[in-house]
Amino acid sequence: MSVPAAILLAGRGSRAREGVSHRRPIDPGGGHVTYPASPSPAAHGAWAETVERLRASATTEPGRLRIIGAALALLVVAFGAVTAWEVSDRFAAADDVVTRSQPLSADAANIYRSLADADTAAATGFLAGAQERPEDLARYQKDIETASRLLVKAAANTGGSGGGDAARQIATLNEALPRYTGLIERARANNRQGLPLGGAYLRYANQQMTSDLLPAAERLYAEETARLDRDNDDARVWPFVSLALGVLAFAVLFWAQRRNYRRTNRLFNHGLLAATAASTVVLLWLAVGHTVARTELNNAQVHGQESLAVLNDARINSLKARANENLTLVARGAVLTADGDDKYETDYASGMARLTTALDRAKGLADDRSGVAPVADAIASAGEWRQRHRSASATDKAGDYELALEQVIGTEGSTGECFDQVDAALEKAIAHEQVEFDASATDGRSALTGLAVGAGVLALLGAVAAILGIGRRLSEYR
Repeated sequence: MSVPAAILLAGRGSRAREGVSHRRPIDPGGGHVTYPASPSPAAHGAWAETVERLRASATTEPGRLRIIGAALALLVVAFGAVTAWEVSDRFAAADDVVTRSQPLSADAANIYRSLADADTAAATGFLAGAQERPEDLARYQKDIETASRLLVKAAANTGGSGGGDAARQIATLNEALPRYTGLIERARANNRQGLPLGGAYLRYANQQMTSDLLPAAERLYAEETARLDRDNDDARVWPFVSLALGVLAFAVLFWAQRRNYRRTNRLFNHGLLAATAASTVVLLWLAVGHTVARTELNNAQVHGQESLAVLNDARINSLKARANENLTLVARGAVLTADGDDKYETDYASGMARLTTALDRAKGLADDRSGVAPVADAIASAGEWRQRHRSASATDKAGDYELALEQVIGTEGSTGECFDQVDAALEKAIAHEQVEFDASATDGRSALTGLAVGAGVLALLGAVAAILGIGRRLSEYR
């Protein structure tokens, strides 16, 4: 056999062996074994080519400039977008403080006050005799109407009875209030007929008020105040991500300008300078605006909301004390504590003690003369109230019920006169602190107004300016 023929046969044998070795194996079930598909050589080649092009571009000055321009634009846009998002969140929380949570907290406090005052007016009217005084009846009816109206408003703003502790308390109040007013009407009807059963109905109505209505109103107030505190805290959280991105954007822009200066000996690149200016404005606006908002909202909480909470507590305790003082004469020792003391007299003393504590705290929290003056008047009137109550109590114990009654519900020189002075002074103090709260909270919200939109617009302008600035440098290579 010649050499070429041997080579040819060897090649055929090699191809034959290759064919055998590349056949698809057969599995025991009779089918062929399937292997995963290999990556497409074309796709792999395209990806490798793209990476290679980028790597090659990064080795040239125009390529580096393109990468720097894209990074700057992306960083500035990210800074503006995150700033707009965080500021919008803070503004929404601040707006809730002003327009939603604080008004709901104030309404809840007024529901409590109206219910307590209605109970006081009912007891005062009962003491006046079979013919209830018109002013006492009008005060009672006004309080019930106010409480009913505010309950409807609160139900609308808390989603009705769909869930949540606030909704449950509103449902409890709506259910218990008609029962209470029904008991009061029965007490009046029996009192007009001179029947002793009227006093029993009045005491039972007071028990419903103190055990069902007022605790539910107190829980509603606590829930709405907690919501106010949460909104206030959310509005004051520092936008750390935005601030960090702003500092980073400023640093990278500064680096890009310094690099441009070192390579071209040109002091300024107008595009990069405009991008730096836009980023600086957003960063300063964010820092100053949020600082002002945080300060004002903190003032609203410390000098407004805390004072309002203490003043509302003082007013409610004065109302409770007044109701218990009246019931002392209604019950005339018929209701005793476990120790054998007059229950209503004991509750009156406890209420006055809490009133004194709250008034002292309110005076300490008042930060101006307009806030201190009405609290000082309330303290003076509360002291006079205690003295007159001791005199009326001594008269009643001496057996002169009519004189004691005059000393409690009379128009002049009575404990009722002192109570009205305390209530009027506290109402004035609450109105003053409410104005301070509204002013500070509104200023805090205003400090964030327009910042989200401004940050977005300035960031887009800064990104465009950065691209134009880099584009100006790229044009020098064409």
